[in-house]
Amino acid sequence: MQRLGGPALAALAILGFLGLFLLVPIAMVFFTAFSDAQGHATLGHFAVFFQQPLMLESFYNSLYVALSSSLAAALIAVPLAYLTVRFQFRGALLIQTLGVLPLIMPPFVGAVALQLIFGRSGSVNLLLDDWFGVTIPLMEGLNGVIFVEALHYFPFILMNLTISLRNIDGAMEEAALNLGARGWRLFSRIIFPLALPGFVAGVALVFVKVFDDLGTPLVLGATNMLAPQAYLRMTQVGTDDPMGYVISVMMIVFSIFAMWLSARVLKGRDYSTLQKGGSALQQRALSKGESILAYGWIGLIMLLVLSPHIGVLLLSFASIWSFAPLPDGYTFAHYATVFEQSPGMISNTLLYCGLAAGIDVVLGTGIAYLILRTKVVGRQWLDWMASAALAIPGLVLAIGYLRTFRGVLVPGTDILFTATWFLIMIAYAIRRLPYALRSCMAALQQLHQSLEEAAESMGATRLRTIRRVVIPLMAGGMLAGFVTSFITAAVELSATMMLVTKESQAPMSYGIYLYMQSTSGRGPGAALGVLAILAVALGTFASHWLVSRHQRLTQLHRREA
Repeated sequence: MQRLGGPALAALAILGFLGLFLLVPIAMVFFTAFSDAQGHATLGHFAVFFQQPLMLESFYNSLYVALSSSLAAALIAVPLAYLTVRFQFRGALLIQTLGVLPLIMPPFVGAVALQLIFGRSGSVNLLLDDWFGVTIPLMEGLNGVIFVEALHYFPFILMNLTISLRNIDGAMEEAALNLGARGWRLFSRIIFPLALPGFVAGVALVFVKVFDDLGTPLVLGATNMLAPQAYLRMTQVGTDDPMGYVISVMMIVFSIFAMWLSARVLKGRDYSTLQKGGSALQQRALSKGESILAYGWIGLIMLLVLSPHIGVLLLSFASIWSFAPLPDGYTFAHYATVFEQSPGMISNTLLYCGLAAGIDVVLGTGIAYLILRTKVVGRQWLDWMASAALAIPGLVLAIGYLRTFRGVLVPGTDILFTATWFLIMIAYAIRRLPYALRSCMAALQQLHQSLEEAAESMGATRLRTIRRVVIPLMAGGMLAGFVTSFITAAVELSATMMLVTKESQAPMSYGIYLYMQSTSGRGPGAALGVLAILAVALGTFASHWLVSRHQRLTQLHRREA
């Protein structure tokens, strides 16, 4: 019998891990949704779902919020991307940098801040009512969820669309101008259609993120949506309730459908252009009137973008903030409360996210090497399986864990496996694996194979070559993947809420949610939120710095080779 080689064993080990903690839990969710109490196949649970008015209302509300948020996010992102790429004006780089700032704040934290600023008794409405006798119902009902989600997730469209606009061949624009296309006609018929791939990719991401979000609707009291209903059914009725699994299946199906539809929209169309000499869209100067309009729009958007951060910061220092445009007084007591009462939450976050990010880097490096450097049969399936985690909501993955491992004890103890923090950490690792994988793939793709061949020609084994050559040269990309996984896991709430069984296990994201549930706890919750934002911001900066440093080192090694 032929012995399996090292790459084949590594592939089997990774496959086993992903199978146990990704495929099996999701399969259990589908099995429970499509089977009766005796284990026989049935569609009865879905029939019950569509017969219950609350479930139908939740389904339509989730679709409405996801679609409306995507549209609102596009209305914010498209002008911002076009203005900063197409025209010359000061501060374009700063605007693009500030444009991604919402992503470093958990949306449910921003929801509380936006309530204080734009809510019924928020700063803006108090001033509008005092000055003009009118109020704006931005934070009422589902409108509040849409407003928060659009402000938080529009950077996905902004980043993807900006890249697409920069890749358009300037010759296409020149040809259109020579044929008389100007203004809106030029944008709608030439520029935007060529940038459609980036726009569609961004919109699909916004739809999926909003459709699966749990924390924001719960904080705003909008429980008549799919994600909150799945959470409430599983926590109040129990893990044997089939309706929670039916809702989970609906969430997975629509997430996958959104990604499939985004690819389908672009299928069969050619968006490629030939850039000669690096030619891109020519930036033109704005007239005085155009500058006023452009800066006015950008100023309004930036004010909205920064308002959650400003609100959280003010709330973290506010002694009293109620029915007033600004806090009545300021204090450091909330930060003292956090460090006195919640040091365990901070240490738990560091532990869970650090271990999860470490696992992601190991798996990401292994999968990248197997795909790019070996010919192991079925290696592409590892990439597809790892990437599939993007389409699996954290809530659904947690529900799958509770179903799969219920009744399972930790070996040698009488402790339930589902009551340990280990599952929280694993959920973080599975959910963030695609981010680390992309970083590791990019790092290895930039490493020329001749360097490995040179080491092997000197007598080094494959394992020694990987350890002494490949990993050191991939270190920048691996560190970037670690940081990206760490900072995104630090704000994970959906899976955390389902898997935390006692307060001593709670990380910062769950602690913020607990604090925000009471008016008296919002100050410490905001302080904890500010600490989380700072951690994510520093991690984001470190990630970008590591990527740029790795690119410089790679170019240096290429020149030396």
